[in-house]
Amino acid sequence: MTSDYSTLLHQLFGFSSFRQGQQEVVQGLLSQRSTLAIFPTGSGKSLCYQFVATQLPHLTLVVSPLLALMKDQLEFLHSKGIAAASIDSTLTPQQNKQVMNDIRTGQCKILMVSVERFKNERFRQFIESIPVSMLVVDEAHCISEWGHNFRPDYLKLPAYQKDLNIPLVLLLTATATKKVKQDMAKRFGIADNDIIQTGFYRQNLNLNVLPVIEAEKDSTLLQQLKQQQGAGIVYVTLQQGAEQVARFLQQNGVAASAYHAGLDSDVRQSIQLDFMENRLQVVVATIAFGMGIDKSDIRFVIHYDLPKSIENYSQEIGRGGRDGSIANCTVLANLDGLVTIENFVYGDTPDQVAIQKVIDDIASQGSASHDIGQAQKVSQSDSGLYQWETQINSLSALSNIRQLPLKTLLVQLELAGVVKPLFAYFAEFKFRFITDKDTILNQFSQERRDFLNAVFSHTAMKKVWGIVNFDSIFEHYGAERSRVVAALEYLHEHNHIELASRLITDVYEVNKQALLAGDLAEKLAFYFADNEQKEIKRIAALVRFFELRTCLNFNLSAYFDDNNAPEQCGHCSVCRGNVAKLEHSTPVATPNKTDVARAVQALQTHLKGKCTDDITLSTYCRFLTGMSMPLFTRFKVRQVVGFASCEQCRYADVKALVAELIQ
Repeated sequence: MTSDYSTLLHQLFGFSSFRQGQQEVVQGLLSQRSTLAIFPTGSGKSLCYQFVATQLPHLTLVVSPLLALMKDQLEFLHSKGIAAASIDSTLTPQQNKQVMNDIRTGQCKILMVSVERFKNERFRQFIESIPVSMLVVDEAHCISEWGHNFRPDYLKLPAYQKDLNIPLVLLLTATATKKVKQDMAKRFGIADNDIIQTGFYRQNLNLNVLPVIEAEKDSTLLQQLKQQQGAGIVYVTLQQGAEQVARFLQQNGVAASAYHAGLDSDVRQSIQLDFMENRLQVVVATIAFGMGIDKSDIRFVIHYDLPKSIENYSQEIGRGGRDGSIANCTVLANLDGLVTIENFVYGDTPDQVAIQKVIDDIASQGSASHDIGQAQKVSQSDSGLYQWETQINSLSALSNIRQLPLKTLLVQLELAGVVKPLFAYFAEFKFRFITDKDTILNQFSQERRDFLNAVFSHTAMKKVWGIVNFDSIFEHYGAERSRVVAALEYLHEHNHIELASRLITDVYEVNKQALLAGDLAEKLAFYFADNEQKEIKRIAALVRFFELRTCLNFNLSAYFDDNNAPEQCGHCSVCRGNVAKLEHSTPVATPNKTDVARAVQALQTHLKGKCTDDITLSTYCRFLTGMSMPLFTRFKVRQVVGFASCEQCRYADVKALVAELIQ
């Protein structure tokens, strides 16, 4: 059987043999056993699902967190003649229609989507009508709250798998501690024997920690680059930092470009292409760059600023030397950037007042009947259950909680049994006719013609486009929303109408008893505060790691539950006799009481008459440390004198001073 796989591997992908771990994963999946694969960055995780997908009868659905990652994998599959596609925001309606058609006819074997796509009513309607053989979750550590990159929507994936009756699951990650590994496997019911972990240690990566004060960072970076051959990545924390460092390198004759999420996608693509084709020697990047860069000959990875965590560090250095040749991984280390990293953590923690606003919004909908646009009326039943609908944008603005922590909050309410997601729908469907209305109606039997006529009649046409009134259709014809959506999709796919939809609304079932149980907001605030401390400890663990007196490679492997690395690698800075001691280049700035008092006053004056709520302690602190919040965008707070005036100060110090001033 093994030799058959090898022959097939060569025929399909041109590889003469599997890499370590790949064959075990393939054999497990083809024996219908769900599997968790933990391989280092660049060691061929994707090939496992790509190979298996060609051998399964139906569609393989791949959930990936990054568009760039999807596009690179699709390019690779297309180069091998394997039909694969993605459904994402970059597709035109025509392209979207083509992809769906290719999947329906079985021409397309692999479909890549983001996890958010499952909330899309039209996508759910489509994917529920298609048999799916395997669900693949890329960057699967995102499902674990113990992981460094937890994404709340990933928690829904086990439920999606069950709802769609997908028999087989493959979880892929490069960075999983023992706790994260167990958490992932448990959520998908994967047996211990089906967790395939190859060694974490990579003997071609030279790990170096180089203590350097801030004033000497640029000259040290230049010196380091002169010693390197080939192309590499310089990682920084902030977008502004990427621009500054890239400019400095350009002025010193280095072919460098800044890369970050603030650039237009076509600019980012152009930089990526130049880097892939060696027209650029250095990309100075935030963490937006790298996941999906399939360049095997990256010869160096330099951290100009400290990475966010040990997990981030290992992912970022893992992009070096994928061809097996030596890559130098150097951290220009001091403690100056810690304040910025820590402040990011504090900036994402919602306070109890904000959490209470979400709870109040859920409670307020329970006291009245609401229409959810599906001709199902919300009513409080004797059991104390009712339905709550929300749109993430408006809830974020209402509560003043950023969207990512807000999604986490909703997942926590779900786990606490307070809310249960029922479905999501588009608040608005609109269409325009491509084929004449009578021509469309004449294609169908009498009952369907009457039904479509009801849909068309209860659509408010404004010039060319019309907005569908689902309630009116139900009232006059009795057709439920799901049937109307399915009909509109059919007409869209057959080019009779052009269909557009917007404003996703999530509908939840609410357990009133659990919602009104005492201390809910307090418990949730404690959960977030506890998470905040976990993240702060993660940062402290990073500093401890860089100051270790024993082999860096051995300790890094042990952190990821791999105890097979040599105790002394011989090619890290510690093994070479250079133990690092990190210091602050200058003392950490302390907030000035007079300046802070003036800034607090300026914020109060600016918001007076605009914002009816009291300004919370955390709002003042985020204003002073330069964090973003929905409130700041809505009321143009960034323009107020004092915004970000304490961004070099510790959040805890700012908080203590503001608490003293406003009490």
